[in-house]
Amino acid sequence: MNRPHVHPHALCESPRIGPGTRVGAFAHIFPGAVVGTDCLIGDHAVIENDVVVGDRVTVQCGVQLWDGLRVADDVFIGPNATFTNDKYPHTKQSKEVLLTVLEKGCSVGANSTILPGLTIGARSLVGAGAVVTRNVPPRAIVLGNPARLVGYSDTPKRAKAVAPAALAIAGERATPSSVRGVTIHRLKEVRDLRGNLSAGEFGFDIPFTPLRYFTVYGVPSKDVRGEHAHRRCAQFLVCVRGQVSLIVDDGIRSEEIQLDVPSLGVYLPPLVWGVQYKYSADAVLLVFASDPYDPADYIRNYDDFLQAVAAAPRPVYETRRAG
Repeated sequence: MNRPHVHPHALCESPRIGPGTRVGAFAHIFPGAVVGTDCLIGDHAVIENDVVVGDRVTVQCGVQLWDGLRVADDVFIGPNATFTNDKYPHTKQSKEVLLTVLEKGCSVGANSTILPGLTIGARSLVGAGAVVTRNVPPRAIVLGNPARLVGYSDTPKRAKAVAPAALAIAGERATPSSVRGVTIHRLKEVRDLRGNLSAGEFGFDIPFTPLRYFTVYGVPSKDVRGEHAHRRCAQFLVCVRGQVSLIVDDGIRSEEIQLDVPSLGVYLPPLVWGVQYKYSADAVLLVFASDPYDPADYIRNYDDFLQAVAAAPRPVYETRRAG
C-alpha cells in the first residue's frame, strides 16, 4: 500500500491520513482530523480536529481548515484561502461553530474568504480574492467582494437565444437546444405603431395546456432563482419584459440561453435542472406549468437530481415539441 508521506518538519498528530497523501513542511494536522487518499497538503497548512477531507484534495500553502469544515473529493483550495467557522468570534464562552461544506470538484481561489456555515457547490469556482457571503450553487462561477455569480462552468452560451426572424426563415417554430428535451420557440409577433403584440396557443405554440402560471419580478441582479428540477411538471418560460439568462442542464450537457424579447419562449421538460440569473432591473419572467404546485415534485439538491436522471427511463427526456 502507498503510505502517506509526511515532511520531517510537519506535525501530523492524526492517524487517519490516507495512502498516497503528501503533507508539506511546517503543516499541522490535529489528532481528530481525517484526510483521504492521494491528497496534497501544502506547507504551513493547518487542519483542525473536526475537519474531514476527501480523496484527491489539494490544500495549497498557508490554508487553515478550522473545525466544522467538510471537504468532498477532488476539491482544490488555493494558497492562503481563508475559512471562517465562528459566527460570533468574540464570545468565546458561547462559541458557535458552523458547518461549512465544499462539495465535490469545486475550486476555491487564492486569498479568497469563505464565511461560516456556507456550501460551495459541486464543480463551482470561487475566484481569487473573492469574499463569499452566500451559498454558491453547483457549477457557478463567483467573483468579487462580496462574491457575485457571473457565469457557470462547462456551460456554453448562445450569443442570443434564437432570433424570431431566423426561425421564420427556416420555417420553424421551435429549435432544439443542446440540452436534451429543451426547445426554444418563436411565438407570434405583430408590430404596430399602436404597440407590439406577442401571442401563443396552448398545445400548439406552447407544447402543453398549463394548469398553473406564475411571474418572477423585482429580482436583484445578484440573486439567483430556480435552482431545481421537476419530476413530472413541464414548464414554458417567457421573459415578457427586460431580460434574464436561463441555465438548462440535463445532467450531461448544459447551456445558457438569454431571454430578452417577449416573442421567445423556452420549453423545459421534466428532469431538467433550471436556473435563472442576470435579471435586469425591469425583468418580468412569466412561467407556465403543466401541473399544479406540488412540493414533492421538486428536486432541489443537484446530487439528487443527478441520481434521478440516472434512474429515469429514456422517454422522460423526450420533448412534447410544438409543430
